[in-house]
Amino acid sequence: MSPSHFSRAQTRQGGRLIPLSLLALAALAACSTSDESIEINLKPDFLVSMKSSDYDGNSDDLLTAGLGKTGLAAAVPPAYADPLKPTAAELRRSAIHTNYRAIVDMTANGGYGLLYGPNVGLDGTVGSGEGKIAGTEVIGVSDDGSGERNVTLMVQVPANFNPADPCIITATSSGSRSMYGAISTGEWGLKKGCAVAYADKGTHAAGHDLASDTVPLVDGTRSTAAAAGNTAAFKAKLSTAELAAINAATPNRLAFKHAHSQRNPEKDWGTFTLHAVQFAFYVLNEKYGESLSDGKKKVVIKPSNTLVIASSLSNGGGAAIAAAEMDSAGLIDGVAVSEPAVQMPSSLSVSVQRGSTTPKTFGKPLYDYITQANLFQNCAGLATAGSPGAVGAYAAWNANRCAALKAKGLISGNNTAELAADALQKLRDHGWEAESDALHASHADYEVPAAVAATYAMAYSRASVKDKLCGYGFAAATAAGLPTVVAPAALADMFAKGNGVPPSAGVTLINENALGGPARNQFSISASNTVPDLNADGAKCLRDLLTGTDAAARALQTGVDETRRNGNLRGRPAVIVHGRNDALLPVNHTSRPYTALNKTVEGAASQLSYMEVTNAQHFDTFIGLPAALPGYDSRYIPLHVYLNRALDAVYDKLKTGKSLPPSQVVRTTPRGGAPGSAPAITAAHVPAFAATPAAADAITMSGNTLRVPD
Repeated sequence: MSPSHFSRAQTRQGGRLIPLSLLALAALAACSTSDESIEINLKPDFLVSMKSSDYDGNSDDLLTAGLGKTGLAAAVPPAYADPLKPTAAELRRSAIHTNYRAIVDMTANGGYGLLYGPNVGLDGTVGSGEGKIAGTEVIGVSDDGSGERNVTLMVQVPANFNPADPCIITATSSGSRSMYGAISTGEWGLKKGCAVAYADKGTHAAGHDLASDTVPLVDGTRSTAAAAGNTAAFKAKLSTAELAAINAATPNRLAFKHAHSQRNPEKDWGTFTLHAVQFAFYVLNEKYGESLSDGKKKVVIKPSNTLVIASSLSNGGGAAIAAAEMDSAGLIDGVAVSEPAVQMPSSLSVSVQRGSTTPKTFGKPLYDYITQANLFQNCAGLATAGSPGAVGAYAAWNANRCAALKAKGLISGNNTAELAADALQKLRDHGWEAESDALHASHADYEVPAAVAATYAMAYSRASVKDKLCGYGFAAATAAGLPTVVAPAALADMFAKGNGVPPSAGVTLINENALGGPARNQFSISASNTVPDLNADGAKCLRDLLTGTDAAARALQTGVDETRRNGNLRGRPAVIVHGRNDALLPVNHTSRPYTALNKTVEGAASQLSYMEVTNAQHFDTFIGLPAALPGYDSRYIPLHVYLNRALDAVYDKLKTGKSLPPSQVVRTTPRGGAPGSAPAITAAHVPAFAATPAAADAITMSGNTLRVPD
C-alpha cells in the first residue's frame, strides 16, 4: 500500500467504522479453509452478462471512439455503411459523439480545446494531439434473470491504469441516456489513469417500437421482441392482446424505458451506481489480480487500497449522491457532482436564505417544480424580452397558453403582458431565482419541461404505455403534427442519437386527447379550448397528480417518496457545483437545501463544499449553438469547467489531504458581445475556487439555515 493510501485508510478508520466491502465478504465466504486470507475474485450476483473489448488508442479508443478531438467537434459523426442496419461498433462511435456533444459546448470560442476537451490535460496544458485514450472497455448487465431490469453497466480501464495505485471514478448517465451518457465526466477519470464505472440507471435512449414490435439490445442494435427475449435492453410489459389493441387504436407509438418500465428506476439509481463500482472492482481484479492454480484470480484491488470518487452531472449527479448515502460498505471515498437532481425529505427541517431573503418555496421534489414549470414557463417567457433562443413563431401559442391558464383560474391579468408577468411571478414565488427569468422561454419552446414532466409522471406512477397517463404518448409526427411511423433510419440509430426523453431522435411527445384527434403536443389544441394552447389540459393534469387522491395520483406520490434523499454522505469529502441561473433544476430546490440538510444531519463531520456559480445554467451544450440559441453564448459560461475542478479538489483531498475550498459563490464573467457571436472565452471568465473566499462570497450555515450571498 502506498503512503498516500495508508494515510487515507487511517483517516477513514478514525472517522467512521468501515465494514468489509460486499465483494470481500462474499469472497471470504467462498475461500478454501486452507488459507482464509486469500480473497477470490467472484462475479457479482447481479451480473448476468459481460463483454470485453480492447481499443488501441488510434483507430479506436475509450474517450472518442477513434474520432479524436477533431472528430468530436464535427457536426455529425461518420456515416453508417448501412443506415438501416448500423453495426454495434458504428452505433458506439455515434453514441459517444452524440453524448459528449450533448453535455458540453463544442465551440472553440466557448472553451472546447482550450479549457476542456480531449487535448486538454488535467493541469490545463493545451496539447496539439487528438486526445485518444487506449484501454479496455467491459460492458455488463445487471439483472435478476427476468430481463425486466437489464441495467447496462460499463467499465473503461485506460492503458495507463496503475494497479499499484488504483482509482475509480463513477460516471452514471445524465438525463435518461444510455451508458455513454456521462462520457464527458468519464473523460476526467480516463485522463487521471482511473477506471471509470458507468451505469445507465435503468433508463435507455432507444424505445420499443410497438408497431414493428422491435426492441433495442444492450449494444444498441435492434431485434424483434420475440427474438430478444430477456436480453432486450427494454421491452414494454404488454400481452399479445394488449399490444394488438394499442396498435389498432393508436398506431405507431413507442414505449421508453424511463417512462414505461413500471419500475420507477429512480428509486434504485444509487443502487445501480454502486453496482457499477462493484463491477469495476470485479473487472480490475480479473485483469490485474494474481492468478491462482485453479484459474481463479486473487483480489488485489479492493476498497481499502483504491480511491473511489462518485461523480456525474444532473440526475447522474443525483445518482452519485444517492450511492454515497446508501454505501454502508465503504466502496466510495468522495463525491464530486454538478447540478445534481436530489429530492429533499417531505418534512424539511432546514432553510435557505439568499442575502436577507428566504424564498417563498424551496426544497420541493423534482416532480413538483417541473410540473409548475410545465404549466407556466410558456406564458412566463413572454414577460422576458430578449430571452436567448426564444422561438418567435411560437409567440401566439404561448399567448394562448396564457389565456388558457387564466381560464383555469391559475393566473390573472387584463392582457397577455399582464398574464405573462403573473406567470413569471408564479415561478419566482415557487423557487426560481430572477437569474433564471431569461431561460424560461427557450426551455418551454424546446419542450424541456413538458418532456420531463410527462416522462417522470409515467415513471413515478409506474404507468404502462397502454395507460396514456394524462393523455400523453410518444410517436414520430408529420410536419402537420400528426402521429406517423418512425423513420426506419431514425429507429435504427436511436440508441446513438436519442436521449430517452422525447422529443428526441425523430420521436416527439403526443397529446392523445387533443381536439380533433392525437397530435404533437407542441401543436395541439386542448379539448377544453379552440386554439393551440400547447396542451394546457395535459399540463394541468400532470400538476394535479401531485395532490390528487385517485389511484394514479397516489401511485405517483408513492413513487416520488421512494426517491427522497437523507443528506447523510457519511463524512465523505464532497463538492457540489451548481449554476445559479439553472432553470431546470433550480438551486432553491436542489443544491442549496441539500447542503443545508447535509450540514444539519452530519454536523461537524460534514465535509461538503457547495460552489454556486454565477452566469451558469443547466445546458452547456446550448451555449455551443449560437445560430439556434443566440444569447446563450454571450450570457453564460460553461459549468463543465467547474465539475472538472470539483473532481480535482476531491481527488487532492483524498490523495494528499489538501483542504477542500470552502462553500462559496464563484463570480464569473460572461463573454458578452453580440448574441450569437460572442468573443472567445478566456481563463479570466471562469475564475478558480477561492481557498479563502471573501466574506461577500462565503456560503455559511447559521443554525439550520444555509446563507448564500447575493
